[in-house]
Amino acid sequence: MSVNRREVRESVFILSFEKMFREDSTDDIIELAEELGDLTINDEVIHNFKGIVDKADELDEVIQKFSNKRTIDRIPKINLALLRLAIYEARYDEKVPINVAISEAVALAGKYAQEADIAFINGVLGAYSRSDEAQSV
Repeated sequence: MSVNRREVRESVFILSFEKMFREDSTDDIIELAEELGDLTINDEVIHNFKGIVDKADELDEVIQKFSNKRTIDRIPKINLALLRLAIYEARYDEKVPINVAISEAVALAGKYAQEADIAFINGVLGAYSRSDEAQSV
């Protein structure tokens, strides 16, 4: 069965979001997701999920830098998971241009977040994409 990039991205987002509420290891969360069978779990999903978890502090620093209105601890977890995913893809996945990472994060926000959150996510990611920091990655 062929898996498209959008399915991979959505699975990574859901796993990352779940990790925010659980002390379980990434391997335990992946194992549980495989048992339930609701998500796409493949090497790319596992690699990106673990990468986001490993680099969460770094990603949060970037998010904080470009979030003018909210500190990290005030950003809803669903938004934080989407922002981490987009910035991770933009910085560490050379197959994903920054504009695609932003567009996909906004699309996922449309599915999972509230209306006001979409503008917030788009604003933070837009500010990041225009920065020298994003251009140098």
